[in-house]
Amino acid sequence: MKPQDIGVMGLAVMGQNLVLNLESRGHAVAVYNRTSEKTRSFVETKASGKRIEATYDIDSFVDCLSVPRKILLMVKAGAPTDALIERLLPLLDPGDILMDGGNAHYADTDRRVGLAADRGVLYLGVGISGGEQGALAGPAIMAGGSSHAYEQVGHILESIAAAGPQGPCCTFFGPASAGHYVKMVHNGIEYAMMQTLCETYDLMKRGLGMNAEEMANVFERWNKQELESYLVAITERILRQEDAEEASPLVEKILDTAAQKGTGKWTSQSALDLGTPSSSIAAAVFARIISSLKSERVSAAKVLRGPACGLSIDRETGVELLFSAALLSCISAYAQGFRQLQEASRERGYGLDLAEIARVWMAGCIIRAGLLVPMAETFRHQPDLPMLFLADPFRTLWEKHQANLRAIAACAHGAGIPAPCISSALDFVDAYRTDRLPANLLQAQRDFFGAHTYQRIDREGAHHTEWEQVT
Repeated sequence: MKPQDIGVMGLAVMGQNLVLNLESRGHAVAVYNRTSEKTRSFVETKASGKRIEATYDIDSFVDCLSVPRKILLMVKAGAPTDALIERLLPLLDPGDILMDGGNAHYADTDRRVGLAADRGVLYLGVGISGGEQGALAGPAIMAGGSSHAYEQVGHILESIAAAGPQGPCCTFFGPASAGHYVKMVHNGIEYAMMQTLCETYDLMKRGLGMNAEEMANVFERWNKQELESYLVAITERILRQEDAEEASPLVEKILDTAAQKGTGKWTSQSALDLGTPSSSIAAAVFARIISSLKSERVSAAKVLRGPACGLSIDRETGVELLFSAALLSCISAYAQGFRQLQEASRERGYGLDLAEIARVWMAGCIIRAGLLVPMAETFRHQPDLPMLFLADPFRTLWEKHQANLRAIAACAHGAGIPAPCISSALDFVDAYRTDRLPANLLQAQRDFFGAHTYQRIDREGAHHTEWEQVT
């Protein structure tokens, strides 16, 4: 049997589609899945006549790979990944390459890089975004770990990545967990953008009384303007989909609860650890958590009264305001994510290039959008820019649309319709552009009850007041 170029372990839908993508780009692929039935089914239904070699035990899988062996793990993050790595490492030789394509927590990737290095095995944490179709047609790929490993497999990963307007949407971002950290923040931005569009839909539906077709037409129009993006495009398509059993919008038949798999939470936790304000991402995570309290919400709706849900504006004006709100809220999500990446890069020694991150996100991934082109250009010219809204065209967009954002946030609150991401986007920028915040009172409060001291504006050093003695 001729040695295979690369091996993929894990044949869930993402794994299968990546195998087919690899084979279609001229790579001979060995496959293995813990459940042999899944391997057989894949080979019989999708891999027939292709350069795909099925194996049914790990030893055979490793033996059929060309040296140095290149193995892509597409198994569930956490303990299953650790168990597979533990099983694989004794079978590998120094110089072999392990790649984890799952949504691993960056701390796990750091640990696994060290574990592999102890045996001379090269390790890459490979963030892959694009969903099932992206895996097949071309995802965005964010790699980190061993630069020597990427030198050997980069051409393979780049060959299967999406073709963006500025090149393949794949690159090496830095050492250790850099790739998985970038993918995690990508998902955090995704959370905030999705929640923003959900709030926009809710305000159209409950606030303006629009039906699914009318809302779909609005999203279709917006997708030809500055909001052009994958998420806006699929929102339009979702709103146009009818239920198979009756002629009504399918979206209205779907239960109003949402789960979160961890990456949004991890992004928020890391932001808190770093001391960087990713508030819209955190708001999106908490919005999902509140949505999961369905039975409590149903009960509370009967007890806690609020205003009528209709917005106090006409429909045409409301749609105009919502465009501004959605645009600035999405930009704010990107801005917070890029700032977090900047802070993490300093703290963790990643050496991230924000312009390259924006470039890799231009195609294939879930947060791909036309806005990423000027974002990449902005970071090329100002790599240390701390906030996107400080530079054009984003400063100009803020000035043009901020009044509308304020108006719709006020209308939403007046109507009792929650808009946590839209509101947090406004609060984030307003706080950032305020030269004196009320944290002076907060310092005094902490000093009052805990003697934590405070800083003064007129002299250096730490100061303390015996507040109980003040009359």
